[in-house]
Amino acid sequence: MNEMAAFTDCPDCLCQASRSAARSVTNVFDRHLRPHGLRVTQFTILANLILRGATPVTALAEALGMDRTTLTRNLSLLEQNGWAETRNDENDARTHLVSATAKGRAAANDALPAWREAQDSVAAMLGGADVAALRRLANAKLT
Repeated sequence: MNEMAAFTDCPDCLCQASRSAARSVTNVFDRHLRPHGLRVTQFTILANLILRGATPVTALAEALGMDRTTLTRNLSLLEQNGWAETRNDENDARTHLVSATAKGRAAANDALPAWREAQDSVAAMLGGADVAALRRLANAKLT
């Protein structure tokens, strides 16, 4: 088999397709959130912190499906803007707890209508069956 023939199915790569879809969805959310000074990754972290309260970094990374390094990089930006703060757990100094600040809560609340518009826009573009498929994919454990 020649090399070209061996790679003919690669344009249909499921990983590439999922990454492309994620970028497209992210772009819609970022466009809606941009006037509020937030990217969707930042909004998502703040929303999770608002819902969870002070949360260990490791638990937050797991809940968001991120590795700790990526989350730490994102938290650094949130902290620079005064939207989140990290402190040591008073019961275990090895555990770092992260929480949304009052400024972060205000930023997320201000951006929430734009997030809802983006959510509705993407859902309308995809349609009900594809939204359900996307949620199933997001909840699948493909390890």
